[in-house]
Amino acid sequence: MIFQQFSKRQKLFIFLFGIFLTNAIIAEIIGVKIVSIEKSLGFNPLHLPTSWGTFWDLNQTAGALNWPIVFIVSDIINDYFGKKGVRFISFTTAGFIAYSFIIIYLATLLVPADFWLDTNRGNSNFNINEAFSRIFRQGLGIITGSLLAFLVSQIVDALIFERIKAKTGSKMIWLRATGSTLISQLIDSFLVIGVAFYLFGNWTIGQWFNVSLNNYLYKFFIAILFTPLLYIAHHYIEQYLKEEN
Repeated sequence: MIFQQFSKRQKLFIFLFGIFLTNAIIAEIIGVKIVSIEKSLGFNPLHLPTSWGTFWDLNQTAGALNWPIVFIVSDIINDYFGKKGVRFISFTTAGFIAYSFIIIYLATLLVPADFWLDTNRGNSNFNINEAFSRIFRQGLGIITGSLLAFLVSQIVDALIFERIKAKTGSKMIWLRATGSTLISQLIDSFLVIGVAFYLFGNWTIGQWFNVSLNNYLYKFFIAILFTPLLYIAHHYIEQYLKEEN
């Protein structure tokens, strides 16, 4: 098999890139949905007053669910393949995301089969094709915000990661991984929501701040909780690569 001709480092890169690409595309597609964390957990919204004149509830984009995985895998790739490796996966993934949006948009333009509409209509006036289009036909603002935030945050993450590693060497994995992730995700959280829903959409500044802050807090805690997984991943990767040497 052709795959057997690859070195273990090449196989590792393909595997990590696959995880990175898959989670990035999924997050971009489901990111249009805004979810209530309180109601999802069975609680009433917090509805806390804020200094910017609105009420703060734990509402965030569904895309934040698996987004921390993107940054964690990015840090692992940076550790083993450097800044060039991160740039390659970042720009390549951005291209695939844009391609995905184009194909999905074209799919929403296709005329639905009558029986598909009738079968899913039931006894109501529900139009599954309209629902399909509303969910998947993301506006230019969301696409622009997503791609811009993705590329900027990835570049920032790689730069901060590299500078911390230059000072700490191979030690303190938690510092370079968590530190770079927390700063880059702050940029990502506010930039994507600001461009997609405030600049191009009809959200208020308060809604922008609330959802962006919730997205960031979620990513913040997940990044910290996932820190032990980084050490586990490094351990098994080192063992895997050592077998080839």
